[in-house]
Amino acid sequence: MTAPVKELNLNGKVAVVTGGGGVICSTMAKALAKHGVKTAILDLNLEAAQRVAEEIKSETGIESIGFSANVLERSSLEEAKKAINQQLGKIDFLVNGAGGNAASATSKVEKMAPEDKLEDTFFGLQLEGFDKTFDLNFKGTLLPTLVFASDMVDQKAGGIVNISSMNSYRPLTRIPAYSASKAAINNFTQWLAVHFAKTGVRVNAIAPGFLLTNQNRFLLVDEKTGEATPRGQKITNGTPMERYGTPEELTGTLLYLLSDWSEFITGIVIPVDGGFSAYSGV
Repeated sequence: MTAPVKELNLNGKVAVVTGGGGVICSTMAKALAKHGVKTAILDLNLEAAQRVAEEIKSETGIESIGFSANVLERSSLEEAKKAINQQLGKIDFLVNGAGGNAASATSKVEKMAPEDKLEDTFFGLQLEGFDKTFDLNFKGTLLPTLVFASDMVDQKAGGIVNISSMNSYRPLTRIPAYSASKAAINNFTQWLAVHFAKTGVRVNAIAPGFLLTNQNRFLLVDEKTGEATPRGQKITNGTPMERYGTPEELTGTLLYLLSDWSEFITGIVIPVDGGFSAYSGV
C-alpha cells in the first residue's frame, strides 16, 4: 500500500513578505495567496504595498494587508508586527525579499588595466555605498527575522526563506558589495537553520540567477537603444537557457521550501538560475 501524497499544507497560514511592493516579491506573495496564505506586504512605499495587497485580494479572495515598514528600523518592524498579529494572526512564514545595490559601490570597469583612471576602478568605490548595500541586504534580512520569527518559535513551527543571489557563489565583476552581502545571507541562512533546528522553524534561501529588474537594468540594457549591453550579453551567453529568468519562475521553489513537502530540509540555498552555476562557458 502506497503512502498518501503529502499536502502542501499552506492554506490559512500567515506570511510576511518584505520588499513586497516590488515586482519579484509581489509575485511571490501572489503565489502564496493562490495557495490560501494570508499575506502581510511590507515595503517602504506604503502605496505600493497597499496596491499589491488589493491586487491579491481582488485576484484570489485571500486576505492581504499592505504596511509601510523599514527593514532597517526595528521599531518600525515591531509596529508592523503588532498590526499583523491583530489583523491576520500569528506569523507562520517570513520571506526576506528586501534588498538592492548602490551605484556608488559599483565600479565602472570590470578588470583594472594600467591605463584606467583610479576613480573608475576598485579605488573609486565609495564606503557609503558598501554601507548602504550591506545594510539593506544583510541587516534588512537580520532585523525582520529578529522581529517576526518569534511567533514561529512560540508555535514550534514555521519557515523562513531568504532571497540570496547567484552572485553569492560566483561574484560578478563591478558589484563587490552586492556579491559579498548576498554571500553573508547564505552564511546567515545556514547558521540560523542550525540554531533553530530543534524549534520546528526551518530556514532556507533561494539564489536567483539573472532577472531583469529596476536595480540592474542600468547595467544590462542600453538606455538609448534598448539593446543588451556587453555585460547583459555576457550574462545570457553564460546562462545555458540563454535568457533571463522571470519572477514567476522563483515561486515553485518558494512554495516548496515553505510547505510540508520540504519538512526535513533546512539550511540550504537553492539556485534558480537557468543553468548558470553548472556552465563553464565552454
